[in-house]
Amino acid sequence: MTAAGALPVGGDEPASGPVRPSGLLDVLGVASVVLDAQGRIVLWSPQAADLFGYSAQEALGRHAARLMVHEQHLDLVVKLFSDVLRTGRGWAGAFPVRHKDGSTRLVEFRNMRLLDGRGNVYALGLAADQSTVRRLERDVALSERIVSQSPIGLAVLDNRLRYVSVNPALERINGIPAEQHVGRTVRELLPEWDCDALEAGARRVLETGQPLVDRSTVGRTPADPDEDHAWSFSLYRLEDAAGTVLGVAVSIVDITEQHRAGIAAETARRRLALIADASARIGTTLDLERTAGELADVAVPELADVAAVDLLESVVAGRHSSLGPAEPAVIRALAVRAEHAADAPEAADPPGGIARYGPDRLVTRCVRTGRPVLVAQVKDEDLPVIARSPEAAVLLGRAGVHSYLAVPLIARGEVLGALDLKRIRNPRPFSADDVLLARELAARAAVQIDNARWYQNARDTALTLQRSLLPSHPSVTGGLEVASRYQPAGAAVEVGGDWFDVIPLEGDRTALVVGDVMGSGIGAAATMGRLRTATKALAPLGLDPARLLEHLDRITDGLDQAIATCLYAVHDPHRRQCRIANAGHLPPARIRAARAPELLDLPTGVPLGVGGVAFSTTTVDLEPGDRLVLYTDGLVETRRDPLDERLAMLLTLLDGPPRPLEELCDLLLRTLHRPDNHDDVALLVARAQESP
Repeated sequence: MTAAGALPVGGDEPASGPVRPSGLLDVLGVASVVLDAQGRIVLWSPQAADLFGYSAQEALGRHAARLMVHEQHLDLVVKLFSDVLRTGRGWAGAFPVRHKDGSTRLVEFRNMRLLDGRGNVYALGLAADQSTVRRLERDVALSERIVSQSPIGLAVLDNRLRYVSVNPALERINGIPAEQHVGRTVRELLPEWDCDALEAGARRVLETGQPLVDRSTVGRTPADPDEDHAWSFSLYRLEDAAGTVLGVAVSIVDITEQHRAGIAAETARRRLALIADASARIGTTLDLERTAGELADVAVPELADVAAVDLLESVVAGRHSSLGPAEPAVIRALAVRAEHAADAPEAADPPGGIARYGPDRLVTRCVRTGRPVLVAQVKDEDLPVIARSPEAAVLLGRAGVHSYLAVPLIARGEVLGALDLKRIRNPRPFSADDVLLARELAARAAVQIDNARWYQNARDTALTLQRSLLPSHPSVTGGLEVASRYQPAGAAVEVGGDWFDVIPLEGDRTALVVGDVMGSGIGAAATMGRLRTATKALAPLGLDPARLLEHLDRITDGLDQAIATCLYAVHDPHRRQCRIANAGHLPPARIRAARAPELLDLPTGVPLGVGGVAFSTTTVDLEPGDRLVLYTDGLVETRRDPLDERLAMLLTLLDGPPRPLEELCDLLLRTLHRPDNHDDVALLVARAQESP
């Protein structure tokens, strides 16, 4: 590795006093021997004792050659010794030396001439075991090759975390020559790295000696200043043989490809999870606004910061959509969702509102062509064709919208509207992958939205039909004051076949009818209309209530296996009585002065359309002031509560102070009919009057 020679490895400034040894000489075990001009040993180091086996007492004063050299090498050694003393040129090499134990060892020598102040000549010999020297040489050579040729970036930092040396791989990674590294910190060279994490880790390694391995960081270097790269770095404390801390070794591997592959895999996983989430969350009901809201909820924040779901008004009305090149789009906003976007939601059309988008608007182009419209980098000049108005364009600019995407909602080959997406806080622009994901979400949601809008149209048609078939009766008929209510089921459920009727008869009598056709939708409403028409035709004949139900039973039996419950009552004010027949319906309630409300004890009978079972008529008293409450099961039945408890609650409500009939109807509906009820309610309340 390249380094600056003037800088100590430990990172301190040049020392003014003694410093700790590095320990390298101790590893070599370098021995020192001094010979006089006659070749006698005059100085003998402890290392020499270790290397050759002779103590200082045994060696001092003796001829070195006779002590340590085999007889066959004596002439050569004497010549080499004479040359060193005569010429002053040193000699270096390996030579076999006799150890005290009788063995022969190869020793690496460095010999040189010494002079004292009086001109006396000496020979200094530095010796080390050759195998130890070769081992260190191999280690150094191997280390140098590995460091210089390694594809891994390697560096040494001193104790102050300044570069001491770097290898060529790190030069390439950083895009900075080695000499410009030395003496500078990582923060100074690479300010766009996460330097805090690396420096904190390096200090921890210096303090504890515990390495940090495979830590990741992302940033940019001068080698590629326009792209983020990912690196895995490891930190190790460096110590010499004496335990002196020299600094920190850093290894750096570029893992950008793996990092990007991991991001891509995670992105793909999240996209699949988002699609699975959309499949589970979108279309939980057949309510149009709720389905649109579910799509917007799925899109934010995973795909966009702001999402709007808009339908063509013609589609909402049940007509097929078709836009010409110069035709504006009349759009109804169904849902808007936003996260951390202050002004952007105000720029969107409020849910339920209708807006006209000119032919130049991007959302108009989207629904006209049936193709996505992408503006990856939104500029100021793009905002007017994205927003619905100049004021909305200002709001979008203030919010910081920087990327826009609109994808069509297409179901069964028809463009229904568009999913409008904007990014504000998410820094990434919409990409081609985002377009594919948005189209997948839009395609799945469009089918659910189409189902919801056709269902809503069918439900509205059935509700209109049913309401047209319900009576409009006077508040006072003969000897009765009457109030009524009809409440359709929740928005996500089809209209049922509940009905009521008030039919004036001869002799001041009045027929009261409440019924419920099983099933829902237009078919149930049509069956209800036919039964109501038959009842109005039969009632004036003055038939006994049980006899009238028998006729209705035969009629119902011929209506495509239709089944209905029905309660038919005829009030006679002169007799102060009510004659009632029941076809499988819940019993009416009677309220009399100074008495607790009660459910009339009537034979239940079987529903209309079952056939083969006779009906019976029951006569009950109904004095002036008494009230009779007729209702369908949607008022009292729920999926969670026992019917007996709900009927008891009805009687409790009727036991309160006397109320106007209209107010009583409102109280019963408000208290008993729950918003999530899946059945219609028909309610009829009558108060007996004095006979005319």
